[in-house]
Amino acid sequence: MTSDAIVHQQLGTLLAEVKNLREDFRRSEDKSDASRASIHRRLDEMVERVGTLEGSTTAMQGDISEMKPVTEDVRKWKLMGMGALGVIGIGGAALGVTFADTVKRLLAALHG
Repeated sequence: MTSDAIVHQQLGTLLAEVKNLREDFRRSEDKSDASRASIHRRLDEMVERVGTLEGSTTAMQGDISEMKPVTEDVRKWKLMGMGALGVIGIGGAALGVTFADTVKRLLAALHG
């Protein structure tokens, strides 16, 4: 082979390598673009979900503030009911003791 042929062959090889490098860079850029697009899409979805959560939280706070007085009333009723049951229990015990003592005295008076 002549030196011109060798130079032409090396230039051809060099051109092919440059074309391959360009193609590799283009594929890498395409993959990067697709990856960035995917990340942006997921980020947009997250922003939408967070916005939905904020709206739900605001609505729940309003509901909770409406429920708070009702809950406090129910607690008050519960305490009043427990107090009433305590009073009824003490009264029932006193009535039972009184009734038992009366029956005992009545029986003692009948027997003797």
